Amino acid sequence: MIKEARREKIHRYLPRVLCILVTAAYVCFIFGNSLDTAEESSEKSGIVTKLIQTAVNTVLPGISIEEGTVRKLAHFAEFAVLGILLMLCVRIYTKRYLQNIFIPLFVSLAAGVTDETIQLWSSGRSSEVRDVLIDFFGAVSGIIICILFVILYNRITCKEKRASRGIGE
Repeated sequence: MIKEARREKIHRYLPRVLCILVTAAYVCFIFGNSLDTAEESSEKSGIVTKLIQTAVNTVLPGISIEEGTVRKLAHFAEFAVLGILLMLCVRIYTKRYLQNIFIPLFVSLAAGVTDETIQLWSSGRSSEVRDVLIDFFGAVSGIIICILFVILYNRITCKEKRASRGIGE
């Protein structure tokens, strides 16, 4: 009986703890990128731009990819993933995730502001309100994607449960 209760507790709390740890580690990754000097950041962006340019050239020869565009898309994508992780954390804690949507929205906005503030202290880097907006809209996109997947998952599992009980389709 005690082992069963312990197992149930682990089953309940482990996903919550793991989700928070993964999200915290991911925020550290984002902030770590902001600690790079302008030179280091530009070098990373250059490598990614070359990889993307190579991939684009195989499909659409003659199309040029700008490094600035890659940097902005990277900000957007980074924060889209953060939005997904934050929304998953909220969903793991409550079934009323839509009523608590302000939590991932606020945290992602705070992370974007913090990210840009960190860049003020990094050699050769600057901070822009535009980047905070790009970060925030990336997070909002991730949150929306997560919500859509949760709704889809709920509909699929609800249909499966109804079918297994022999309730009409």
